[in-house]
Amino acid sequence: MSETVMKTTGWFLFVLMASVIQAAERPNIILMMVDDMGFSDLGYHGGEINTPNLDALAYGGVRFSQFYNSGRCCPTRATLMTGNHPHQTGIGHMTLSPGKKPSKAKPPAYQGYLNEQCVTVAQSLRQYGYATLMAGKWHLSQNKRSCWPLQRGFEKFFGCTAGATRFFFPEAPRGMTLGNEQIAQPESTTDEAFYTTDAYTDYAIRFLSEHQADNPSKPFFLYLAYTAPHWPLQAFEDDIARYRGKYTKGWDALRESRFQRQLASGLIAAGTELSPRTASIPDWDSLDASKQDEMDLKMAVYAAMVDRVDQNIGKLVAHLKQLDLFDDTLILFLSDNGGCQEGGMLGRGEFYNVEQRNLEGSNSYGEAWANASNTPFRLYKHFAHEGGTATPFFMHWPNMIRPQTNWFRSPAQLIDIVPTLLDVAGAKHPERFNGYEIPSLDGISLRNAFTGEPLRRSQPICIEHENNAFVRDGDWKLVGRGVSPASGIVDAKWELYNIASDRTEINDLAKLHPDLVEKMSDHWAQWAKRVNVYPKPSRKR
Repeated sequence: MSETVMKTTGWFLFVLMASVIQAAERPNIILMMVDDMGFSDLGYHGGEINTPNLDALAYGGVRFSQFYNSGRCCPTRATLMTGNHPHQTGIGHMTLSPGKKPSKAKPPAYQGYLNEQCVTVAQSLRQYGYATLMAGKWHLSQNKRSCWPLQRGFEKFFGCTAGATRFFFPEAPRGMTLGNEQIAQPESTTDEAFYTTDAYTDYAIRFLSEHQADNPSKPFFLYLAYTAPHWPLQAFEDDIARYRGKYTKGWDALRESRFQRQLASGLIAAGTELSPRTASIPDWDSLDASKQDEMDLKMAVYAAMVDRVDQNIGKLVAHLKQLDLFDDTLILFLSDNGGCQEGGMLGRGEFYNVEQRNLEGSNSYGEAWANASNTPFRLYKHFAHEGGTATPFFMHWPNMIRPQTNWFRSPAQLIDIVPTLLDVAGAKHPERFNGYEIPSLDGISLRNAFTGEPLRRSQPICIEHENNAFVRDGDWKLVGRGVSPASGIVDAKWELYNIASDRTEINDLAKLHPDLVEKMSDHWAQWAKRVNVYPKPSRKR
C-alpha cells in the first residue's frame, strides 16, 4: 500500500471514528456491583432491608425483572469487564487463589487469570476518550500484576485484587491496593473505623473529584465493585442494631413475606408458586431459643452490610448532584451471583464476640438464610438455576431514561452490558488489540430498554459454570446441575421450564418436550465448543 493511500485511509478512519463519537450521547458511566447478594434482599425486590437510595435509582430508571449473571464471582466479573464469555477470557472456572501458580496441565480457558485475547471495557473506552476509574474488588488475577486494573485499562484504582477480604482489617495477600501499590494498613476514610464499603465509595468520590478538577469536559467510566455482602460477615454495630430481632420468625416467614411483596409489585407474575424450601433446611421451630437468637444475629449482620452499601450509594449520588453530573450519568447496578450458601446449613464462624467476629476470615450466614435471600427461587451461588444466576438489575440516566412504571421483562445477561456501554459511548469493540485477535461480542445493546421497547435478540443466552449450565430461549429455559462435566454433556440431567408460567422452576417439562430439549441442548453444545467450554479439566465433585 502506498504512503498516499495509507494516509488517506488513516484520515478516513479518523473521520469515521470522530463521526461515530459525535453521534453518540457519551454520558458519564458508573457500573456498580455487589457481591453474593440474593435476588430478594433489596427493598424494591421485596426485601425488608432499608435500601432507599438504590430503590430510588431503580424506580427512576428501568428495572429488569429477568437479568442473569454467571452464577459466581470471577466468571461474572470476566464477562462484565470484557463482554466475552468467561471461558474466552481464561476464567472458565475461577481465578487462582493468592500465591497459587498456574498449572500447565489446564486448558487455556481455565488458566485462572485474564488472558490477552480479550479487551476490557476500560481499555476500549479509554481509546475513545473516557477517563477510566475503579474502586473495589477486581478478582480477575491477584498473582499476575500484568492482569491488574491499571494494566488492563484503568487509570486509577483502589481496592482488592483478590476475592474475599476482611472488611475492618484487610491484610495481605487479601489486602488493599492503591494503583499498583499494596497498603499494609489502610487508613479510614471516615470518622469511624476503616471499612471497605466506605473506603471504596470515598476513593471513587476522590477519583471523580480529581477528574473533574483536571479535565471536566472529558466523560468518565467508573467501575465500583463492592465486596459486601460476601463473607466474612462484618458490619458496624449501630447498623446491625437496626436489624436485630427482625429475623426471629425464621426463614420460612421471611420467604413468604418477601414473596408477597414481589407479587404485589409485579416483579413475580401472579399465579407463580413459591419454590419449596430446600429439603435439608431445618424447620425454624426445631431450633432452640439460643440458636434462633444466633441465626437472627447472623441475618442482622448480613442485612447491615447491604444497608451500608445503600448508604454509600446515597453518598455517591449526592456527590454527583453536587458536581452537577447526575443527570448525564448512566448508572447500572447488579449482583455477581445469587445468595451464598457456603459455610454450612447454619453458617460458620464467630458472631457474638464482636472483636473476634471482625477478625474472622470466612464467617457466613449459611444455606438456610441464603435460601431466603434468593426468594422466590431455589438453589444458590454456583448453580445455573434462577437462585444462582438471577440478579436485580437497573439502569438510571435522567437525560435519556424516563422513569418506567412497569418492570422491563425482556431477558438479558451480562454479555449485554459491554455492548450497551460501547453503544452510548460511541465506541467500538476491537477485532485486534495489542497484536491479538479478539473474539466478537455475543451480547446486544440494551438501548431499547431505555424506552421500554422489547429487546431484539437473535440467539439464545447460554452460560456454564462448574458443570452447571443453562440455555434461555424466549420463555424456555433448559438448565442442568452437573450437566457439563469434562467427559461431555449428560443429557439426562437437563431440566426444561417455561419461565413465563414457572419462574421458580418447579415443573420440569423435559419429558413432555423431548424435541425441544434436544434442539436447545444441541445449541448449547455448539456454543460450548465455540467459546471454549471444552476441553475442560476434570474436577472432583
